[in-house]
Amino acid sequence: MTPALIIIDMQRGMASKAAGQRNNPTAEQNIASLLASWRAAHAPIVHVRHISRIPTSLFWPGQPGVEFQPELAPLDHEHVVEKNVPDAFINTGLERWLHARGIDRVVIVGVSTNYSVESTARTAGNLGFKTFVASDATFAFAKADYSGQPHAPEEVHAMSLANLDGEFATISTTAELRNAL
Repeated sequence: MTPALIIIDMQRGMASKAAGQRNNPTAEQNIASLLASWRAAHAPIVHVRHISRIPTSLFWPGQPGVEFQPELAPLDHEHVVEKNVPDAFINTGLERWLHARGIDRVVIVGVSTNYSVESTARTAGNLGFKTFVASDATFAFAKADYSGQPHAPEEVHAMSLANLDGEFATISTTAELRNAL
């Protein structure tokens, strides 16, 4: 069975300046490339959208930031999962949807590497899915660590991928994943 492509939180709010300084400026192009490959192969695709519970959030219902980026928007027949926490498996039915289709492998792309991508990949790995994360089709934002030391988005991204690699997921590139499809 072909792996499901899980596209996380590629919403308009993630492209706004208010989201902050980020790495991987070509991530959206790489996600679009994977999306086109999955569509051409008639492979399973899941679009994940974050719906915030905080009224001031870019992702509060009714705000433009909650909408999918137009170039990555789901087609009518593609599955959409709405979540309220970083992990796309929590209270969404995603695990059941994958199992019902006999899917045991997932490719995860989107944003943010250290939040929704990492938490979803950890759960996927823990649930027994063979999990792949595309390093060049994910991105992170600058963040301070617990002691207040600021870190560039490249550092945050690299550490998050290191947290996942080998334990919860296999870190790959867009080209590797397209070739494996």
